[in-house]
Amino acid sequence: MNMLGLNTQKPYLLFLLVVAMGLFSFSVQSMRFDLPNGKGKARCFSEDMKKNTMVVGNYSIVNPNEGHPLPDNHTITVQVATHGSMAKYHLAERVQAGQFAFTAYQSGDYVICFVDKTEDPHVSLSIDFEWKTGMAAIDRHSIAKKTNVDNMTQEVKILLESALSIKEEMSYLLERNTELVELSWITENRMLLMIFVSFFVCFSVAGLQIWHLKTFFQKNKLI
Repeated sequence: MNMLGLNTQKPYLLFLLVVAMGLFSFSVQSMRFDLPNGKGKARCFSEDMKKNTMVVGNYSIVNPNEGHPLPDNHTITVQVATHGSMAKYHLAERVQAGQFAFTAYQSGDYVICFVDKTEDPHVSLSIDFEWKTGMAAIDRHSIAKKTNVDNMTQEVKILLESALSIKEEMSYLLERNTELVELSWITENRMLLMIFVSFFVCFSVAGLQIWHLKTFFQKNKLI
């Protein structure tokens, strides 16, 4: 019966896994936020990404006076790095706009920080920021221009990129699932050991109490 149950569940589990890959194989985040007032004040964001993920970002200071250029002293410093590491993927100092693109060389948290470099402490800067990862970061128009092929070949190339991205995401999730299973197994073993030790201590204390009472009664010739 167990073998029949597993065979029935495999197509269903595979379907759920493929759907999950489709949902999480890319990410697009577009936002506008204000930096804290004061020179040197920063605001940071982080994203958990797997190895070999493509990342593209665009940022710019919002111009409150449309039709007029931004003052020269309205600048920011932007840095992208891995969490807890000095390795920098992008560093732009005293700029008003910019972009970055890279491929993550390891899995983990990637942090982007925006630092206010404006000299006037009364000026509050607003930032437009767009962050794309995975398939969303692929520029389909540039692919078409570089390959210079017909529409069918373009679609095949895009589908191939999607399949490779889904494959990498599946491998990453399977690896994480293996880690969680191992962690669960270790935790269960530790819990069983703790329960065994607790029972041993309780029975030992109870045995000592019985032995002490028996010795006390015998000494006082009560039994």
